[in-house]
Amino acid sequence: MKNVMFILFNLLAVTAMAQTKGRFETHEFGSFKLHVYYTNDALGDASYIVEGKDALVTMEQPLFKENVAEFDAYLAKLGKPVERRITNYHVGGTGSHEVVMAEGMPGFTKGDVYGGMMQGFAQAFGDALVEMPTGKVVEVAFGTTQTWAGVPFEFRHGAVSDFPGASILIGGKVYYTHWVPAKAHASHLQISSPAAIDAEIAEAEKSLASGAELFIGGHGGAAGREAVEFKIAYLGKVKEALKANKTAQGFVATMKAAYPNLPGEAGLEDLGKALYK
Repeated sequence: MKNVMFILFNLLAVTAMAQTKGRFETHEFGSFKLHVYYTNDALGDASYIVEGKDALVTMEQPLFKENVAEFDAYLAKLGKPVERRITNYHVGGTGSHEVVMAEGMPGFTKGDVYGGMMQGFAQAFGDALVEMPTGKVVEVAFGTTQTWAGVPFEFRHGAVSDFPGASILIGGKVYYTHWVPAKAHASHLQISSPAAIDAEIAEAEKSLASGAELFIGGHGGAAGREAVEFKIAYLGKVKEALKANKTAQGFVATMKAAYPNLPGEAGLEDLGKALYK
């Protein structure tokens, strides 16, 4: 819950800006394709299309109008029906279409924390956002595998420190988590407490053990196994630095020395504040 509050109060600090349109990239896995849409929006979100032989499945559709238009146009060009639309962590521009959510998530999105976050986005970004979805919501139980567009989607619990969304193994090849692993310093939006460190390490280890080849997330895009391995090693160093330093300042200095010139260094101050609060 605290992690979600961090997301609310920090993402709302982002200044609304003119968006650069997004870009697509495609990954092929034999029996299906994965289309990754980098929105380049103010929140750093990513959206996905899983293309089977005869149908499509979308995941985490965009929230900003300009991105929704671009995403929908690309979707139409693929020339196949959309069998399912998955909303896992990010409520986006699905309009009146029926959506799928992991169990517990529909109730959570209607609660004060998530609802407050969306109200804050509306205040920050105004007319740039699409209207909130109005379609029917179907819940999927954790520990089940659903086959859509001829592709299996295995719904697993996400990191225990995160709010109730799923990690999803797609076609045995692609592993979706809320935050895509990256060779960069961790964000305080993801690691908002010492307990979150172990939770994220555990989830990263599970993702590697899944046998997946590509790792995707609602924030970021797509990454390979080496990014997950880096994340595990990096978070191990975070634990060591936290144990070795009594102050946030000392922690930040240790991490800078351990990873000189690593992207995301500017966010270390906020990470330190989150871990030492």
